[in-house]
Amino acid sequence: MRELQLLGAHNLQWRDVRDPVVVDPRDAIVRPFVAGRCDGDTLPIHRHVSRAMQVGIRVGLIDPVVASICGAVPFKGPIGIGHECVAEVVEVGPAATGVDVGDIVVVPWAVSCGDCVPCRRGLTAKCSTTATSTLAAYGFGPVSGPWGGMVADRLRVPFADHMLVKVPGGVDPLRVAAASDNLADAWRCVVPGLAARPGGSVLVLGGAGQSIGLYAAGLAVAHGAEVVDYIDHRPERLAIAEKLGAHVHPVKKGKLRAADIPRPRYDIAVEGTSTAAGVDVALRALEPGGSCQPVGYYLPRGTKVPLMHMYANDATLNIGVSHVRPVLPELLEFIAQTGFPAELVNTTVAEWEDAPHAYQARTTKLVLQRPPLGLMQSERVYW
Repeated sequence: MRELQLLGAHNLQWRDVRDPVVVDPRDAIVRPFVAGRCDGDTLPIHRHVSRAMQVGIRVGLIDPVVASICGAVPFKGPIGIGHECVAEVVEVGPAATGVDVGDIVVVPWAVSCGDCVPCRRGLTAKCSTTATSTLAAYGFGPVSGPWGGMVADRLRVPFADHMLVKVPGGVDPLRVAAASDNLADAWRCVVPGLAARPGGSVLVLGGAGQSIGLYAAGLAVAHGAEVVDYIDHRPERLAIAEKLGAHVHPVKKGKLRAADIPRPRYDIAVEGTSTAAGVDVALRALEPGGSCQPVGYYLPRGTKVPLMHMYANDATLNIGVSHVRPVLPELLEFIAQTGFPAELVNTTVAEWEDAPHAYQARTTKLVLQRPPLGLMQSERVYW
């Protein structure tokens, strides 16, 4: 079968790899037919970062935990890329009784068992059963496991009854193309906080977390936030945020300043610039007891945060990888019930066969698509 592989910056190719097979009775094999490009994937695609990051880790400029996720030479190709997809189940093991051939499912980016202590605590990206390093994940290379990338003809999914979440009937797969990661990440940034502070105010700093910030702005509006202010320098993203109901505030590209923030205080701040300056501004813009959720990569060691200000303002900094699996049922049901238009963030929808070229597009949210097989449940295949 074929898998889209990153060989180096500006160089992606379809390559032949072994067909995945059911190796455990709890496995399923799925066929991705919609794939979203994660915001973080653009870094190694658009920039020659591998050697530079290797040197940065060696001399102490980049946190060494990066190597435990992406390898000693981060993003060194060839690696199967992609970790957001909607897929069709094409084969199931005999112990996978919760899914059937033909089911349309979301596959979470992090591989988890659902039964270990971290998983039971909702920390499915830190599953102790599947992780042999910092993460067990699709699309990050062999250090994060043998799972390959999601832009592939087939995927093996372990613990299928736990991992796979069915897309509700009537929901367009293109609407939930990013549910495996970016859309679910945005959900955890704003929805729990607004449940604790109904009608609260939300600040979103757009930037490196391109689609996450937009999804967060839209979800905040949809969940009744009194004010949603979206700040960015890119006209394309500002236009999408406005369509999603946010108040938009263009700024010049460069270091974000406190003067760029339109209000003095917010209940929730989503930091998507991936900069220490953005974290500082977001934390200082919080209401007493407010929370800041950074969603980007903060590579340098010793990124500064204003601890004394946080102490005085009783602020919370929530930072960590996204634990997608626990929020997927509620997220997908919300979209099914409300028709939340997440597809507005999809700035480029390309054909699956064009993936090597299309995946390099300098666009906010790239989505690949191909027709599903449409298999009937009566064609169920057993291990």
